[in-house]
Amino acid sequence: MRRAPLSVLGLLLVSVLASSPVHSEELKDLYFGEALYYAHQGLYFEALERLDTEIKQHGELDEPELDTLYAHIDDADFSLGDFELRYRMHHRAGRAIKAVLEAAVDDVVRNDAAYRLARIHFQKNQLAEALHALDRIEGEIPESIEDDIEFLRANVYLAKGRPEESIEVLEDLQDSESFGGFASYNLGIAYLQSGQRQAALEQLDRAGQIETNDPAELAIRDKSNLVAGTIHLELQEFELAIPYLNRVRLDGPFSNQALLSAGWASMAVDNAERAVVPWSILAEREATDGATQEAMLALPYAYGKLEVHGRAAVYYGRALDAFGTEIDKLNESIDSIREGKFLEVLVREEIRKDKDWVVRLRALPESPETYYLLDLLASHDFQTGLQNYLDLADLRRKLVEWQGGFDAYDDMVAIRRDHYDPLLPDIDTEFRELDSRMRLRKEQHKMLVRRRDDLLTTPRPEFLATPEEQAMFGRLAQLEEQAATLEPDGPEWRRIRRLKGVLVWRIETEYHERFTEFDQNLRELDDEMASAQAQYDQYVRVRQAATHSYEGYDKPIMRLRVHSGNAVQKIDMLMARQGRLLERAAIEHLSARRSRLENFGDKARFALADSYDRATQAQARAEDPRKEDP
Repeated sequence: MRRAPLSVLGLLLVSVLASSPVHSEELKDLYFGEALYYAHQGLYFEALERLDTEIKQHGELDEPELDTLYAHIDDADFSLGDFELRYRMHHRAGRAIKAVLEAAVDDVVRNDAAYRLARIHFQKNQLAEALHALDRIEGEIPESIEDDIEFLRANVYLAKGRPEESIEVLEDLQDSESFGGFASYNLGIAYLQSGQRQAALEQLDRAGQIETNDPAELAIRDKSNLVAGTIHLELQEFELAIPYLNRVRLDGPFSNQALLSAGWASMAVDNAERAVVPWSILAEREATDGATQEAMLALPYAYGKLEVHGRAAVYYGRALDAFGTEIDKLNESIDSIREGKFLEVLVREEIRKDKDWVVRLRALPESPETYYLLDLLASHDFQTGLQNYLDLADLRRKLVEWQGGFDAYDDMVAIRRDHYDPLLPDIDTEFRELDSRMRLRKEQHKMLVRRRDDLLTTPRPEFLATPEEQAMFGRLAQLEEQAATLEPDGPEWRRIRRLKGVLVWRIETEYHERFTEFDQNLRELDDEMASAQAQYDQYVRVRQAATHSYEGYDKPIMRLRVHSGNAVQKIDMLMARQGRLLERAAIEHLSARRSRLENFGDKARFALADSYDRATQAQARAEDPRKEDP
């Protein structure tokens, strides 16, 4: 049974559908549009929930060509796979997209599906399968994904350890509006992997000077400079590394590491004064960052090299205090995680409504377990595990909401039953009478059709006599019986034979005209019988729909109650298991950070004592120049 028509939501879909990539014609199915509406907001679970139901209902229809989704079924199947991919249901998405590849669709749709399938395989590190899917792309390619395909191909080559082939692809992408900066950086990495270090440095130098206002390309520009600077540092070309590191923006995502490396590069060329500048900036930044913590220890070291031992002692003291504070935070975080508070914070709905929710987590004063979350999320494995946990939490929340809706379904079924139960008995009585008449008329119709077919092969004029003529034949037969005792050649017999001959003559001479009229009337009757049968079938369907609208729902609703309850229990088990993995990974990571800080603290403690000694000695020499160090 179809759902009730959408009202307000249909008006909200216009602007969304106008920019939809899968529609080149007017949308005819609002339920498909509803799924796209949610997908454009990034709510892929809601989009899947609606479109999956719509496609399933469409497949169960007796006459799917009459359904509004029929015109969009190929797009709907493709979108279903796309939504599953975006919701990270890679296995199901792969099946759906493979079905599109094997279907009789045009090149644009097939190539788009092949690209998405290749992307799935690449994300799952199935590189051979990804390359095979890319090799299936041929013919017309959607203009919107031409560069995407080639960029993915280059990344697959890089991941497979085939940098030479990647270089050929990336060189052609240098002028791409979407991937120019990324291709430029990846080209430098490809040169580096192929052993062409000088070419890699030249390419990274070009990538580090691109003119752009795009935040993503600005970040890749910073990364290019950071990588180029790091390569020079590894080659002990410290003076060459500094200009690259200085190009990195101070407010970019790679600024901390660039400031730290710039300081060490300056120290390597015995320019401690220049090293103080980046380290001073870095030491004032977020204390939970590893580069900042190292800078807190490196800055007083630089002052020590400059023989400013008093200031070095002050900064060592600040670093020691900061390390102690951060160690306390780490201890609190570890204890809080062991108490289960870490997972409770992660599933807070009001936090994750903000796109910067990860940053906000670290600022929550009542949640010490989240102070180092940004560092934890730097790990791909932890991000994947965290997203799995959040998906499970969202799914559990939805299942609990759905469980509360089963009572509403029971009420709907009861209302329908109360409405139809009093009406259907009278309707059924009338229908049985109609059914009997319908069966009789069908048999009569079949008999007339057989008679017409027989008359085509064996003409029988008497079968086409009118009722008056048949009555006259009957009267003449009676007269023949009465005249049986009379002479055969008497006047009575002659009159009877003459009258009978007139009737037979008329019937036989008019046979063709009568047969033609009979055939025409029967054809008109065929049309009327077909119309009657259509009305009959329509009534049967409506009658069945009325019954099906309230009968047979008890067991399915009960099964759904049981299944949802079992699903919630299973999700609870999976969440507990996944949560323990996250907690263990978080504790191990925080423990390593704590050990590193404790090591820094030990170094700061010894350096602080040494700086005080040197500062005291320097002060003593200033007061009495005759005194020398022992």
